Amino acid sequence: MPRSQKNDNSIDKTFTIVADISLQIIPTTQREREAFTYYRDGMSAQSEGEYAEALQNYYEAMRLEIDPHDRSYILYNIGLIHTSNGEHARALEYYFQALERNPSLPQAFNNMAVICHYRGEQAIQQGDPEASETWFDQAADYRKQAISLAPSNYIEAYNWLKTTGRSKD
Repeated sequence: MPRSQKNDNSIDKTFTIVADISLQIIPTTQREREAFTYYRDGMSAQSEGEYAEALQNYYEAMRLEIDPHDRSYILYNIGLIHTSNGEHARALEYYFQALERNPSLPQAFNNMAVICHYRGEQAIQQGDPEASETWFDQAADYRKQAISLAPSNYIEAYNWLKTTGRSKD
C-alpha cells in the first residue's frame, strides 16, 4: 500500500486529496503522475522521520521526473535529509544540484548558510579563527542570496549580517 493511503496525519491526508484532484484535472502523463506519487510519499515519510524510506521515494521520483524545476525540489528535500542526519557535505552537494536546476530556491541558500555557520562555530571550538571567518563569510554570501530572493523570510539572517558587519557587499 502506498504511504499516501496509510497516513494518519490530517494535513498529509488533505494534501494527498488536493494533489490527487489536481493530477486528475491537470493534464499529466503517467510518468509525471508516478514521479509525483513517489515525491509525495517521500515528503510524507520525511515528515515522520522515516528518512531511509523518504530517500528511496525521492530517488525513484528523480528517476522518473524530467522537469528541472520539479527535480530541484526533490534534490532540495534529499539535502534536507542529509542535513538532518549531520551529513553536511552531502547536503551541500544536493543543495548545489537543486540550485543548478532552480536558482530561485531561497531555502536552499539559507540551509547552505546554516551549514557554513555551523562549520564556522566548529572551527572556533577547534581554535581555528581563520577558518571560522572563512566559513562565516561563506554563510554571509549564502544568506545574502536567500534574502535577495525572499527579503521578508530571513529576518534573523539579515540581523546576523548587520550585527557581524557582513551586510555590506
